[in-house]
Amino acid sequence: MTSADTRSPQIPAPPPPPPPAEITYSGQYSVNPLAEVSFRQMCAQIPAVLGRIALLSWRTDRRAVRLLVGCQAVTGVSAAVLLAATARAMRPVLGDGSAGERLRDALPALLVVALAAALGRAAGAVASYAERRITPRLTTEVDAALVEAVCRVEAAAYAESGFSDRREAAEMGVIRSHVMVTDAQRFVAALIRMVTAGGVLSVLNPLMLPLLLLAVLPAGVGAVLTARVDYEIHYANVADRNVRGMMRWWATESKYGDEVRANSMTDYLVYWQRALSDRCDRRTLAAAPRTLRIALLSALAGGVFLVATWGALAWLAVSGRVDLAVAATAVIAVQTTLAALSQVVVNGAAVFHTSLYLGDMQAFLDEAAARAPKRGLRRLTAPVAEIRLEEVVYQYPGKDKPAIDGVSLALERGQILAIVGANGSGKSTLTRLLTGIYLPDKGKATWNGTDLAEVDPGTVWANTGLVPQIFAQWPLRVRENITLGQPRTHDDAPVWEAIDAVGLREAVEDLPAGLDTLLARDVFGGLEISGGQWQRVACSRALYRRPALLILDEPTSQMDPRGEHLMFEQIKAIAADRITIVVTHRLENTKIADHIVVMEHGRITEQGRYEDLVHAGGTFAELLELSQDR
Repeated sequence: MTSADTRSPQIPAPPPPPPPAEITYSGQYSVNPLAEVSFRQMCAQIPAVLGRIALLSWRTDRRAVRLLVGCQAVTGVSAAVLLAATARAMRPVLGDGSAGERLRDALPALLVVALAAALGRAAGAVASYAERRITPRLTTEVDAALVEAVCRVEAAAYAESGFSDRREAAEMGVIRSHVMVTDAQRFVAALIRMVTAGGVLSVLNPLMLPLLLLAVLPAGVGAVLTARVDYEIHYANVADRNVRGMMRWWATESKYGDEVRANSMTDYLVYWQRALSDRCDRRTLAAAPRTLRIALLSALAGGVFLVATWGALAWLAVSGRVDLAVAATAVIAVQTTLAALSQVVVNGAAVFHTSLYLGDMQAFLDEAAARAPKRGLRRLTAPVAEIRLEEVVYQYPGKDKPAIDGVSLALERGQILAIVGANGSGKSTLTRLLTGIYLPDKGKATWNGTDLAEVDPGTVWANTGLVPQIFAQWPLRVRENITLGQPRTHDDAPVWEAIDAVGLREAVEDLPAGLDTLLARDVFGGLEISGGQWQRVACSRALYRRPALLILDEPTSQMDPRGEHLMFEQIKAIAADRITIVVTHRLENTKIADHIVVMEHGRITEQGRYEDLVHAGGTFAELLELSQDR
């Protein structure tokens, strides 16, 4: 055998990981809202956004807004007085006589200049104080409004394509709220200084003002066009940024650190993060030449007109068309006007930029408000004796088939219902229809004979206790994790009662601060509990509410056998006062149920008691046999 024959065969390199999917949308949200907007229409948005910022600020702190407006008026007056006094001082300074005489004659005007300058600076400082009073509270209000809108939107909106991305775009409006009052204040202040200085300059020589406007106008056009390009890139990157943010959270959250490490996910997650970032960067870098062309052309045009402005002023002075004092004052007025114009352009562009993101945020808030539950004003009164579904149909947006298709069901107080079925059979959707989280597309869901479409949903959910299969692990103290949503009393006795019901007392008493222990390992001073203990906390939260309808979706999937037994014994013990629904894959647990329904493809294919279904030879019997065949 030759040496070549003894060599080990080459192992082909594994294929590279696939890149993140390109996410594209169709319909109204696939079109950049600025794509068909003209430059004139873009500029016309600035007064509207100033009005919106003023209204938001007024609602936040009226006293600070009054102070801010007063400071703007003082700034304008002081700027006018400063230029007028400067013109008055220039005549003796540049006139005839000794230096002492000229200085003495100019002294009153120079004192006015100093006082006007000091007044303007003081007004600017007070305006900055007013901004600082408004901005944090305004940001809080905007952020809270967005959170509330998302929490109050119809749950069906989450299933719509692009909902998360529109929320991500709205988040940028919250971020921009940190600077929008400052940008607006600076824009208005610069506008007042520009008008004041421009008015003085017009009095000195009307030719100077249009030349100055032409010198700065190209910069304004360039700034607005650059803002448009920036927003186009932002709009194109919304989906990728949204996915990247979610991936970042999942990859770095300590709760999932074991899975990431033990399953060798790190390299791929880092690759995915870089790939999404590179995609966003490519779009940003591709726009850089456009912004460079805009900047160069606007700078060139502005420079030509600025040279013309200074040339015109020099020609007026040399030719004797204006005397030396007026020319000196014109130089100061030109510099003041030019600085004010530049600030108007810079801050106007910033306000325009802000308007784009505020528009996204307001559009999302309006859409969320339109989707907030408006089902009627009737109030549900306890006790809840009966819940019915009558031929209900529900289909998720974008899906071809209904998730629930023609289901009828009647539940009575004191009854325990078990819902079983394969994954995707419609079990969770059925519970959402029973609780009024979703309203059926066809048919009716009624509580005590009243259609849920006509009932204030808050009164329905006040009588509901839900333990979902995927429940939240709130970074709150133990007490708040249990009372969250419906605190009843300052006394901890009901809290301990709910804790005892799920067998969690010993674990809570072992915590360093008992009920006051913060359940958040990632927060300083917080602690983590096991998955099974978290599930008991979720169950105790629902039991604490003492609901008329109790829904438990796989309530014991992370519990040990002792905890599971205790949980189902408690379910039986409290069943007489409410309607209880248990969704489970552990079919042995359905023995406690008075009635069992089997879901397949959105329909009820079997129903009855445990003993009846075991011997019926249907899907329930098949699933039970499979679960026992180990």
